Amino acid sequence: MTDIKNKVQGLDPNVRARDVGALVSDTANVYESLAIIAKRARQLGVDLKHELNSKLEEFAVQSDTIEEVVENKEQIEISKFYERLPNPVIIATEEYLNGELYSRFNERRRLDDEDDED
Repeated sequence: MTDIKNKVQGLDPNVRARDVGALVSDTANVYESLAIIAKRARQLGVDLKHELNSKLEEFAVQSDTIEEVVENKEQIEISKFYERLPNPVIIATEEYLNGELYSRFNERRRLDDEDDED
């Protein structure tokens, strides 16, 4: 996971318009391309969330009373760092456009569709 954090440091976290032709260059179908990007974004989101929660637990302070609120500066800094990271969809889109994602299509489903047509 550390590789993702280091890799995305230079990415612009703002959303910008994309060339649809570049998105469909590998799959020839915009919906397949978006499905690939969405699936990778979900993976990234889950991984980042697990990593954030594990880092926050390292600095968690157990208190006996519910009303006592303790602000931990380390937890605040870690949270701010993760908030500044680009959205997982932006990261996944960049990975897709740079050719860093591997995808495959389930051929069995395609063959079943062809059998239905006959």
